[in-house]
Amino acid sequence: MTLRVERISDSGKTVFRVSGRIALEHLVELKAEIAGLGSGTVLDLEHVTLVDIEGVRFLSDCECKGIELVRCSQYIREWIARERES
Repeated sequence: MTLRVERISDSGKTVFRVSGRIALEHLVELKAEIAGLGSGTVLDLEHVTLVDIEGVRFLSDCECKGIELVRCSQYIREWIARERES
């Protein structure tokens, strides 16, 4: 499965429901979707099946910019934490 992004407005927030893989080849599309957005933006990662190192770094940068990550799998959370430590 490739990347699928669905945009939803919910209670003043913009939610991006992300499905599939977040890999280097998909980041251009995902970055274009969220360009210029910061706090009040949510990435719902419940249906993300796989990420690569570039995807993890992207997600970490999103959090640093005030973008909330919700329903993120434990392995992705742990990988983000390890990347921040290094």
